[in-house]
Amino acid sequence: AGRDPHTYSPTPSDRTAIENADLVLYGGYDYEPGIIRLIQATSNASPKVAVFEQAVPQPLMGHHHHHDEESHDHAHDQDRDHAHDQDHAEGELVPDPHVWHNPQNGIQMVAIVQQQLSEISPDNAQQFAQNAEALKGELSQIDSWIQSQIATIPQNQRKLVTTHDALTYFSEAYNIPVAALQGVSTEARPTAAGVRNLTETIRETGVPTIFVENTTNPEVIETVAREANVQVSEQPLFVEGPGGSGSGAETYPQMLIANTRTIVQGLGGQYASFAGN
Repeated sequence: AGRDPHTYSPTPSDRTAIENADLVLYGGYDYEPGIIRLIQATSNASPKVAVFEQAVPQPLMGHHHHHDEESHDHAHDQDRDHAHDQDHAEGELVPDPHVWHNPQNGIQMVAIVQQQLSEISPDNAQQFAQNAEALKGELSQIDSWIQSQIATIPQNQRKLVTTHDALTYFSEAYNIPVAALQGVSTEARPTAAGVRNLTETIRETGVPTIFVENTTNPEVIETVAREANVQVSEQPLFVEGPGGSGSGAETYPQMLIANTRTIVQGLGGQYASFAGN
């Protein structure tokens, strides 16, 4: 938790865990590329399942930006082959791995994990099924709740400005456009031109708040905020998964709730706590 998976370097303990595992569950879609290389190289014959790819076989597509590219500003189309509403000739088009920001995708992921665990431990299949149903029910409730929360944001302020393009699935699910300094990976640094373009976008749209992320350096987005004369969110968005201990986003459901609260409060919506079961 709290580390950037796009640039994470595996440790010897990661290698050992993969070599000794009875089941290897990983994201896929080139998320955590260092871990994927280890999985591909292992001699362990145990099942290896790319959960994101199994759960969301038709992903949205995003641009992997190179070092000379500019920021981008788009609303996402539901057609996976046209995930951006403008042409980025320089950017390589790649599957966007951040599928979990749509809880409906999360429900599919839970089903994949339940199935895989049940196959390697059939004696516990009933418990896995009970746990999965409880979590899927909670995610369905959270999905409906997020819809109602985003709807309270004034239409002219309904835009997410972030460090990198990790909220595509959230954008598509809840009809809130995204503008970001970087593409779906954080490996390339934003350019001066990208900063200028994003600053102009913020001035044009009039959003009151732009958002930092818990796994990326906030310095550039804070510079953009000063240039555009807007505030930076008090709380970061947890875009790469749950946060660490004490973050208030320690689990997947808590992460979805925390991000929604930060977005709604930052963009002038009327936040109401998630009631749950």
